Amino acid sequence: MTVFAVVLLIVLGVLLVFLEILVIPGTTVAGVGGILFLGGGIYISYANFGTTIGHYILLGVILFIVLSIYLSLKSKTWNKLMLKSTIDGKTNIINEEKVKKGDKGITITRLAPMGRVLINDENVEAKSEQFIDQNVEIEVEKILDNKIIVKLKNK
Repeated sequence: MTVFAVVLLIVLGVLLVFLEILVIPGTTVAGVGGILFLGGGIYISYANFGTTIGHYILLGVILFIVLSIYLSLKSKTWNKLMLKSTIDGKTNIINEEKVKKGDKGITITRLAPMGRVLINDENVEAKSEQFIDQNVEIEVEKILDNKIIVKLKNK
């Protein structure tokens, strides 16, 4: 019965540690439980079989875990499960040669307070300090980082 308990605890511990390392991100119940099961199995082997057998079991468990993780990662079996898509989106990039302070334009959408405007044939996102309806003439008040601040055109 003791040999069965040691083997059962070590197998469950190894499975939970693999689950923690390869599937579940972060520190979870699986990782803590796996370490406790491994520790319990190794402790029982030391207590019931002596120091020599306990050392062999400890060394065997460590080698098995390290070798198994190394082989599972090296064989590229996890590449099938990994996300490989890339993000190629861009933020609102302003061409400061085409859009300058004082340029005139027209709103494409309602600015509440953000929306789309057409300035010098450039369709860009802009911000205003007030609500501005669609198809209203505007003027570029200032450009801050990647934001265009507009106001109603003075008549």
